[in-house]
Amino acid sequence: MIKKIVLPTILGILAFGFWISPNFKEIAAGVAIFLFGMLFLEDGFRAFTGGALEKILAKTTDSLWKSISFGVITTTIMQSSSLVSVITISFLSAGLVGLAAGIGIIFGANLGTTTGAWLIAGFGLKVNISAYAMPMLAFGVILVFQKSKSLKGIGYILAGLGLLFLGIHYMKEGFEAFRENIDLSKFALTGFLGLIVFTLIGIFATVVMQSSHATLVLIITAMSVGQVTYENGLALAIGANIGTTITAIIGSLSANYMGKRLAAAHLVFNLVTGIIAIVFISQIRWAVDGISEFVGIAASDYTLKLAVFHTLFNLIGVAVMTPLINVLVRFVEKVIPTPEVSVVEPKYLNDSVTEFPETFMEALRNEILHLYDNAFEVIAHGISLHRHDINSDVPLEDIVNKSRAVMEFDLDSKYETRVKSLYAAIVDFISRAQPSISPDYADRVYAYRTASRDIVQSVKDIKHLRKNVSKYVISENEAIRREYNDLRVKIASVLRHINKLRKEDEDADVLDFDVFKAEIDTENSIANGTLDKLIRDHKITATQATSLMNDFAYTRDIVMYLSQTGSILFSSKDPGEREASELLELDPEELEGTAP
Repeated sequence: MIKKIVLPTILGILAFGFWISPNFKEIAAGVAIFLFGMLFLEDGFRAFTGGALEKILAKTTDSLWKSISFGVITTTIMQSSSLVSVITISFLSAGLVGLAAGIGIIFGANLGTTTGAWLIAGFGLKVNISAYAMPMLAFGVILVFQKSKSLKGIGYILAGLGLLFLGIHYMKEGFEAFRENIDLSKFALTGFLGLIVFTLIGIFATVVMQSSHATLVLIITAMSVGQVTYENGLALAIGANIGTTITAIIGSLSANYMGKRLAAAHLVFNLVTGIIAIVFISQIRWAVDGISEFVGIAASDYTLKLAVFHTLFNLIGVAVMTPLINVLVRFVEKVIPTPEVSVVEPKYLNDSVTEFPETFMEALRNEILHLYDNAFEVIAHGISLHRHDINSDVPLEDIVNKSRAVMEFDLDSKYETRVKSLYAAIVDFISRAQPSISPDYADRVYAYRTASRDIVQSVKDIKHLRKNVSKYVISENEAIRREYNDLRVKIASVLRHINKLRKEDEDADVLDFDVFKAEIDTENSIANGTLDKLIRDHKITATQATSLMNDFAYTRDIVMYLSQTGSILFSSKDPGEREASELLELDPEELEGTAP
């Protein structure tokens, strides 16, 4: 409904502007070219998000100050706080960063966006930047048509910068020509009313253009030719800062609840920063005058003073909100609570994570770990063991021998609501994302799908195994109880090893899964003749022996499925290391060869 009203309104305003003034066309074209350049620049930087992105992110966001620095640096380089916001929402939705780190990145992005005002005011208006735009466009377009992803990315960046420079040039020329016909400075408002009105205009302009950079360029170019007063320009800058949150809000619409929390935190931060700037506008202006005089900025150089103002009030916002970041986290968690559902739904899979290959892969891996966590509960309880016992350091043989109580729970219901439903969501997500998956990641995606299938298959086998486990763990027949306890130990051993790998225990090695797979075939009562001896000695009945053989087959499958899942999920993500690890792993034929 809103789109149906807003779009015709914008088109109507443009048409009216073109009709009353031919010079308005030049300004509008400048804005359009600038925004088109922003799109090119974003596409260019997206080409370089692969490879080491995840490692860099882990090292640069493990503390609040590192997160803020990451936001400052990336926004300064990309010159797009909107892109950084979308990337951060994608990271957060995929589980690559926590909420506090994501908020830190947003704080830094707000500071980083101030560099754009400095570049435009200090360089863009004092040099004929259109002369630089043409070569950039020429080289950029040639590179865009190359097959190499890196060359194509460089081409988009060059073309984007060329379009940005060209857009600034046309906006400046348009305002200078526009001044001959209409003097917009006549509409200037002073005092508190002017502050509020022009702040709202700045918000509206940024919401329409989806870029605070574009709004700032428009403000600075208009100020450079006297079409906007300094006082009103400051108010417009405050509005642009508040309005830029709309991009994060729109980006969060397709994200999970974590992405929505980040967008809410972004909105709160920019609103608080804007309110501080409005309430203390006189004091901040006084500080701007003092700083400008100290660094040698002329009293009449209002464009550079605007850049100082923009930087100063964003710094104040970060200084005020950083100590309150934990309060902000608790607030947005309360406002947007974790959804409570009877049927488990995906925690990490949503459209926002498909923006980048790393976030897609990490979200998929985290969702499979989420599936495993749900399956772990069913498997552990299915063999009547507590999860905390399995994950402890107590010898599993001691735990199993002491654990003779049968755990009563609705396994079928758990399977339907916590495992099957989540597996279906994973398969559906992979199928929908398949066309956009890079060939470089196709094999890994297939392996992850295999891992999720194996997890589900393990739970299905537990459903078959549970009946006799529940029957014989409480049996007074020591021989049959011992055999079933051995099956429980074999399953619990793999579960414990997976937990150690998740905790990055130094004693845990992904290649140990091959040991589990080999041992299940060689160290069992069927292979070593113990089962036949138990029957001959009348310690177990033929019926019990038949059940044991069937249940051993289920146990073997569970160990194989879980071991394969562990190998896939915890083998190195580095392609070279992963390939080496896979070469060392035993294939099924080699495993069969180890059996006597």
